[in-house]
Amino acid sequence: MDQIVNHGCYSTMVQAQTFNQRTANSEDKWNIKAPSHHAEKTVGDIDKYRISSNIAKKDKADFLVKTLLDLENSKEVVYGTLDAWVAWEENFPIALLKRALLILEKEQEWHRVVQVIKWMLSKGQGTTMGTYGQLILALDMDNRSDEAHEIWDSKIGGYYHSVPWQLCRQMIAIYYRNNMWDKLTRLFEELEAYDRKPPEKSIVLRVANAYEALGRLKEKERILEKYNYLLTKDKSPKKPRKHGYKKKK
Repeated sequence: MDQIVNHGCYSTMVQAQTFNQRTANSEDKWNIKAPSHHAEKTVGDIDKYRISSNIAKKDKADFLVKTLLDLENSKEVVYGTLDAWVAWEENFPIALLKRALLILEKEQEWHRVVQVIKWMLSKGQGTTMGTYGQLILALDMDNRSDEAHEIWDSKIGGYYHSVPWQLCRQMIAIYYRNNMWDKLTRLFEELEAYDRKPPEKSIVLRVANAYEALGRLKEKERILEKYNYLLTKDKSPKKPRKHGYKKKK
């Protein structure tokens, strides 16, 4: 009987050691810091929630969003909560975080979007053009256009030859809304230097208006003339041709 009890105790100890080692490995891998006393209650709640293996991924993302929205506006508290949320995962839950970010965007919680993305990037995760574009948009919506420019300049600006037009369009729109005419025209000129042609009329008009605001009327005329084909392009959908079929006699 004693042997059975001892064997059970030994098995429990091994499981505990394995669990602790796995958690420690996750903490080292993703640079997770111990949460501060400010987030103690929240972290405990998340730890209990994360241990359960019967919770759908959608519910995990919803739970994270609800928890984040209930937190005080403190970087330390938010980062500590996110650290606790991810600590139990063997693989970094990038898909769950993306789902949570979409929910936060839908709720227009732009400040939280910024915090989550910055935390994710601090772990070396999600370092893609799409993530930086999402961060830039959130910063602009959070009335931090100067910081959005800094992210663009440091993370994307060196890739004018390949950065997708979708991101360029987004940044041009941000510059335009915030009357940042110099930055807008410089961005466009960098794209032109790589023979990148704007795909739509709205970009041309914004650039032309920016040149006008700067008093660079010759450049405005040059742009309007060079991309005139976009300004006069008929974008109405063409009607499908009718094919005549002879009736069989």
